[in-house]
Amino acid sequence: MKKSTIALLSLTLGVALWSPKLLIASEVPLRKTQQCSVRRCLGTDELLWNSKGEKQALLRSINNSLGYLDTPTSAEVYENYPVPGVTHDRVRRSLVRFRELLMHSSSKAEFQAAIDREFEIYKSVGKDGRGTVMFTGYFEPLYRGSRTRTREYRYPLYGKPTDFDLWSKPHPTRAQLEGYDGLGGKSPLAGNEVVWLRDRMEAYLVQVQGSARIKLTNGETISVGYAGSTDYPYVSIGGELIKDGVITRSQLSLPRMVAYLRSHPGKLNEYASRNNRFIFFRETHGAPPMGNINVPVTANRSIATDKDLMPPGALAVIRAPITDFNRGRLTTLYVLDQDTGSAIKTPGRVDIFMGSGPVAGDRAGKINGPGELYYLLLKN
Repeated sequence: MKKSTIALLSLTLGVALWSPKLLIASEVPLRKTQQCSVRRCLGTDELLWNSKGEKQALLRSINNSLGYLDTPTSAEVYENYPVPGVTHDRVRRSLVRFRELLMHSSSKAEFQAAIDREFEIYKSVGKDGRGTVMFTGYFEPLYRGSRTRTREYRYPLYGKPTDFDLWSKPHPTRAQLEGYDGLGGKSPLAGNEVVWLRDRMEAYLVQVQGSARIKLTNGETISVGYAGSTDYPYVSIGGELIKDGVITRSQLSLPRMVAYLRSHPGKLNEYASRNNRFIFFRETHGAPPMGNINVPVTANRSIATDKDLMPPGALAVIRAPITDFNRGRLTTLYVLDQDTGSAIKTPGRVDIFMGSGPVAGDRAGKINGPGELYYLLLKN
């Protein structure tokens, strides 16, 4: 999905089998960590114990992963996983036991002690082999739109053409599909519009996030989700702004990027045209946004990683720079690995799903920095 550093990801369906090239020992994405306990090295998930509804959200996310792990496809995916000891059966048993402890522990201390006693830690080798992982966030936007084009609502989201599989490659560029200005003049996709938005920035961000809820002019709210994409690598606007010296990597956030583009008319057209990866949509009839293992993603409790490397559906712990939760310090969260993105490559990248709407969007846009990623598995 990106390689900017802004929480941008295209939600996709289906699961790819592990690539044989990943069996090289130097490329193993996880290493067992024996020197420390969960409590001492990872800290406590304070949000889980101090925020209303978080325990139920985590349980819901666990159940979603278990639903995936009960499918035949999931067993096939784990057959050649390149980390010794990380098996389909062990991942599933770990989730079942973790759920039992979460439901029946009488206190935070009892729960934490049981996790330390029964589970062991596998740490992502990160982007540098030393465990450093770059975190960003993503969310499901909520915008206003219209089923028909009007003077106010002029920017379309398109459905996937029925003959898309017959398109020759290279596919048309973004500018060829939607016009340099995003208005779709003389577009070969004319007639495939799903909904019209009033702002190109909003239409582009829906493409980046991969799903959205749209409140229509008649008061109805619809949902749209990923239906396919053209065959180009994702090029992030944030990354291009950094490359051009407009902003530094440490300064980058979604609000800052949006503010720059809004204060420089025409720049969005220029930068959007550099990203030829074009996303098609379908109505999802109120369904929640889906991860790439075909289960719903849960706010604060679902992450996206490189699914050619990381174990799908597994229980993980992140220490991430979520400033709204921990006053600038790294926040510890129990999460489930349920999604991926076209720009999330290597063990050194994680996207955190922050939920739906403007508050989630604000939180997601501020997440940009290094942290750590761990997976928890029952001791053998």
